[in-house]
Amino acid sequence: MKVLALTQALLGLAASVQATTVDYTTVTGYFLQDETSTDASTFDYTAVNFGLINRTYPADRHLRNPHSLTQWERFYHQVQKWNEESPKDVEYKVLFLGRHGEGWHNAAETYYGTPAWNCYWAELNGNGTATWFDAALTSAGVSQALVAHDFWQKEINEQRIHTPDNYFVSPLVRTLQTANYTFTGLELPKGSAEFKPLIKELFREGISIHTCDHRHNRTYIHDLFPEWPIEKGFSEEDELWNGVTAETSAAQDVRSEKVLDEVFFTSESIKENSFASVTSHSGEISSILRVIGHRTFSLNTGAVIPVLVRAEKNTKERATVSSVAWTASAHCTAPPVTSVSACVCPSSAAPVTTPLVTDV
Repeated sequence: MKVLALTQALLGLAASVQATTVDYTTVTGYFLQDETSTDASTFDYTAVNFGLINRTYPADRHLRNPHSLTQWERFYHQVQKWNEESPKDVEYKVLFLGRHGEGWHNAAETYYGTPAWNCYWAELNGNGTATWFDAALTSAGVSQALVAHDFWQKEINEQRIHTPDNYFVSPLVRTLQTANYTFTGLELPKGSAEFKPLIKELFREGISIHTCDHRHNRTYIHDLFPEWPIEKGFSEEDELWNGVTAETSAAQDVRSEKVLDEVFFTSESIKENSFASVTSHSGEISSILRVIGHRTFSLNTGAVIPVLVRAEKNTKERATVSSVAWTASAHCTAPPVTSVSACVCPSSAAPVTTPLVTDV
């Protein structure tokens, strides 16, 4: 039944045809993370004002006294000016893409090494000491989320940054916790949107056979944060994870484009609501960056980058996709013998493509 549900969900996603499509483009020249000279591995968003480049903007000429405003105030004014002057089928939005803090799955991968993690340990719910099924944050992960919290407050106080008009979050526990630690308790500017993130299925991590990618049921998620809305159509059980097949990058990009289509040009996301926060995962953020044409930029756990996106509707119908490519993944049935770069199953534990965890 689980595989059938998975197939139905994927075919429904793949075969959808919209009356219009949306073309996404990254608008460069405004953030350090857009530039090839910026090294993602050493990038510290807290040291460089979220990466916002110190520069003038065309819209500055419409301000009476631009020198009295902060960089973020002038940039926000520029984004608003673009939206005001653009056709109705064009929308500019700044997406604050935040990766969750360190989860128990991240700690376990470091402990076991990536080869052993991928081909055996990740297919279990835990090891008796730690649990990484729908992994929660470690204490280090909580600290990383609190760094983001404190930096947001600093930007509010010193830069008078416009805080997000909309908040979105993946349904996996580590992202829910990260969003909560990051935004709860901030002293928001008067008139700011309340932090009450919308939980969206398709902002989840790339779906592999790892149990850390298997979400809890809807009831569990609601009970964690009962005040937070969950999108319509969100299923009680996880219909996208089965422990057998893994989502390819191409398949993930299809759903990333679909969920972006749900963020842009909606009644909740009118042009004036030009700043949005998305708390998600490294793989999903990488997919979003591909969809919007941004250069590859890997985020450390707990990191946040804004990207400026131009979205434009066009009248061409989206071509029907008959299937979305997923792949079966083999794994050991006992702890592997590993090398630095590869995994070797013991002779008594030949690789299989059936789940190690059966209570799914």
